[in-house]
Amino acid sequence: MTTAINKQWKLKSRPIGEPTRENWDFTESEIPSVQKGQMLVKVLYVSLDPAMRGWLNDAKSYIEPVQIGDVMRAGTVAQVIDSKLDGFSKGDFVVGYSGVQQYALSDGKGVHKVDPNLAPLSYFLGVLGMPGMTGYFGLLKSGEPKEGETVVVSGAAGAVGGLVGQIAKIKGCRVVGIAGGKEKCQFLIDELGFDAAIDYKNENVKKALKETCPKGVDVFFDNVGGEILDDVLTRINFKARIVICGAISQYNNTTPVKGPSNYLSLLVNRARMEGIVVFDNVKEYPIAMKEIGGWIQAGKMKVKEHIVEDIETFPETLMMLFKGENFGKLILKVGEAE
Repeated sequence: MTTAINKQWKLKSRPIGEPTRENWDFTESEIPSVQKGQMLVKVLYVSLDPAMRGWLNDAKSYIEPVQIGDVMRAGTVAQVIDSKLDGFSKGDFVVGYSGVQQYALSDGKGVHKVDPNLAPLSYFLGVLGMPGMTGYFGLLKSGEPKEGETVVVSGAAGAVGGLVGQIAKIKGCRVVGIAGGKEKCQFLIDELGFDAAIDYKNENVKKALKETCPKGVDVFFDNVGGEILDDVLTRINFKARIVICGAISQYNNTTPVKGPSNYLSLLVNRARMEGIVVFDNVKEYPIAMKEIGGWIQAGKMKVKEHIVEDIETFPETLMMLFKGENFGKLILKVGEAE
């Protein structure tokens, strides 16, 4: 082992509005010794996802909040460096929720081995990880896209949105992405194959939707919420499906969450709005990973990552998600494989 110190980010206080460095404690402690039934892993990559903001609130949700004083929860790719646990050996690469730290003890629950020969390790936090599973099941199970339909995706240049749009294209749909900035919108069209893109920072979204979706919207995959959700509801078709994946525009509000004022469009069009949580599909993850992996190998799907190095940058790197500064799946690189 090259160091006896484990650097960790722990929750110090619950943020009101946007999290800042003051909400965290950056600590250093000795690496714990491994007991029977445990393994020690070295964290290589940490996944940064919008859902992490919700985990900081002391409120009822689909998962328990991170407690004050605990290491910040996060998806990770790690390498086993010592094991007294059946089924795991030194050198194995694993995915799990080791948190924002350099080393972690694990009893193996919720941890799965991955093969670095199948894909770059970072992919198991993105396109082959939670964002990939979210987009795959959210679109195909709840969105139910049909060939020839129009699919609109908000947050389209992010980890989930970019995948959703590409799957919709594979299924024969017309796809319109909503993203912030000319560069991201051009990327959606030129690299990911979207049919059109709307720059919400520089365009009137409602007007642009009329131009890019002349036949209306059949499926809306929403990662943003707020005014954009309201705008899309004015364009939905009969029996449209609205998939509520997230509402990143609302996560740091200090005022009540803004709900859709145009919700009666659901009534008029007999449309459906459904929330999704990725963990509901755990048993089917291998199916999704196999199909997504096949699309990547066949050149039908492209992967965009945004990797930031240095664990000490965690608070500021996390906030990139909420400022629209990341371009693709945001990942914090913590260590090197041994």
